[in-house]
Amino acid sequence: MIFEDRYDAALHLIPLLEKYKQDNGVVLAVPRGGVPIGYLIAKHFHFPLEVLLTKKIGYPGSPELAIGAVSLESEIVDNRYDVDDKYIQQQIKKIRASLQERYKLFMGDLQPQELKDKTVIIVDDGIATGNTLLVAIKLIRTKHPRKIVVAVPVTPAITAGKILDVADDFISAHISDEFFGVGQFYRDFSQVTDVEVEKYLSSEGGE
Repeated sequence: MIFEDRYDAALHLIPLLEKYKQDNGVVLAVPRGGVPIGYLIAKHFHFPLEVLLTKKIGYPGSPELAIGAVSLESEIVDNRYDVDDKYIQQQIKKIRASLQERYKLFMGDLQPQELKDKTVIIVDDGIATGNTLLVAIKLIRTKHPRKIVVAVPVTPAITAGKILDVADDFISAHISDEFFGVGQFYRDFSQVTDVEVEKYLSSEGGE
């Protein structure tokens, strides 16, 4: 399956999400590519739209190795690693400040949505390894949502299995066994700019 663009991809996802139309839902879009798709989904179901901002805590000297993750309001730490707590607390503070700055850029002075007892629909324009998303789901769990649903146009089969293990529902318009990158499934995979993200988020897309 090849999508014309992110608009076309959203149109493929919306029918698959109809079962949640009566839920108390909120759409969390992964910036930047997930925002145009999240906007259309939120607009269709009259759900609030917000960006999903998370970042991993890297191991000292090996930043690619994740020893935890931080969101705007919570964090998780993998205690299997013997890392000085002072380092971890410094990283949490630094990362959270960066995320708050980015959130303000996109959302202005709006407060983050309350996720407790809500159906949280995480949207992106595609998933490759899913590692970042897996951590994001763990962080969202700390907010006690009623259900976490991941909705993406395309993902490799191996990643779909990993997401299903941790999410309450996983919805994809196309699961591929031959996956080299998200862009291969789009005719138009133009980069989404910060300005475009701000435009989507300031529009009457959600409520």
